[in-house]
Amino acid sequence: MPMHAIPLSEQFVHLLASVVLLLSFAMLAQRRIRTLIHLFALQGAALVCSTLIVAWSSGQHHLYYSAALTLALKVIVLPVILYRLIDRLDLRWDTETGLRIPTTMLAGVVLVVFAFGLAQPISSLAGSVTQGTLGIAIAVVMLAFLMMITRRKAVTQVIGFLAMENGLFFAATSATNGMPMVVEFGIALDVLVGALILGIFFFQIREQFDSLDLHHLERLKED
Repeated sequence: MPMHAIPLSEQFVHLLASVVLLLSFAMLAQRRIRTLIHLFALQGAALVCSTLIVAWSSGQHHLYYSAALTLALKVIVLPVILYRLIDRLDLRWDTETGLRIPTTMLAGVVLVVFAFGLAQPISSLAGSVTQGTLGIAIAVVMLAFLMMITRRKAVTQVIGFLAMENGLFFAATSATNGMPMVVEFGIALDVLVGALILGIFFFQIREQFDSLDLHHLERLKED
């Protein structure tokens, strides 16, 4: 399809999808925790813009509420909670990773290729305004999962979990024009409560082991 034949709204959604994917790679390579939170907030902002465009182009008015909820939770509330958490825990760097950064980035590229291949049969049948973004949404989920399994710090693993939820939200928006509001509010509440509980969990780990490296929890197996 020629570029001029693609609606302008769909072009903007594809642009924002590319931004979300690039931010996922930036998060995968980032070792400074405060910058990682910045990138997570920027990814949330890109999701807000994408959701607003889909809401306007598809006429799904409930997506405006979804965008407002995403803005409040993922751009403001959760980053503020994480900032205060790392300040109280005096965390600056995630110095230990399971894989070296170049190896992790190469694995990320392989996962993106796999995600696009996985989404191709579904995308070819899709008729929504964002049919070309499903592969990116799956790739974002996989990159976030890769970040979770290659990091040692509990805080960075939680940020990876939140980024994975971003990918799932983006997939729901692009593939089905959003979920019912009751489901979205339930998911948002679960994410917020989960972040608060994990914050308490971090302090307990720090108090017991004087570190947030999760390999210290292996001592529990020996006791």
